[in-house]
Amino acid sequence: MAEQDRIALANPGPLGLVGFGLTTVLLSLINAHLLPSSGESVVIPLALAYGGLIQLIAGLLEYRTGNTFGLVAFLSYGAFWWWWALMLLLGHNGMISLEQAASTIGAALILWGVFTLYMWIATFRLNRALWLVFLTLWITFMLLGFGELLGVPALSLAGGWLGILCGALAMYTSFAEVVNHTFGRGVMPVGAR
Repeated sequence: MAEQDRIALANPGPLGLVGFGLTTVLLSLINAHLLPSSGESVVIPLALAYGGLIQLIAGLLEYRTGNTFGLVAFLSYGAFWWWWALMLLLGHNGMISLEQAASTIGAALILWGVFTLYMWIATFRLNRALWLVFLTLWITFMLLGFGELLGVPALSLAGGWLGILCGALAMYTSFAEVVNHTFGRGVMPVGAR
């Protein structure tokens, strides 16, 4: 097929970023104690529909564009939101004991931090905005994980505050990518490499 006959593919990245960012900000507001913990019941369906499903779709669309980083990131974090929501649903329905599983949940969050750390290293070749999203995310996971594992609420609280920043950075990056594409030029800075 000739170059001019190819269909231009849209960038699914901004969709995945806003699905991740919006859900992360809402949950982090609870983790930072700015919203009551009872608000998790509102985050669960958002995690399944927007944080989870939208990121899974974005990840599959990244496959079509040949973006391995986007594919791995969005499919993984989409699955994270499904794991988190299902864990809470099972816990609230008495199928698992979240209290007894606290150390395992902490270990799981630390493992997500390790995964995010290596994804952050990959962002060294991407724009500065994504670098900041992944930097704040791996630290957020570590704070939340060690807070849960060690039973230190101050670490979880710090993770909540950093999670708000991380989610806001993801939403900004989505916004910037949409605006820059729409205007056909760099209107909103992302710190291009």
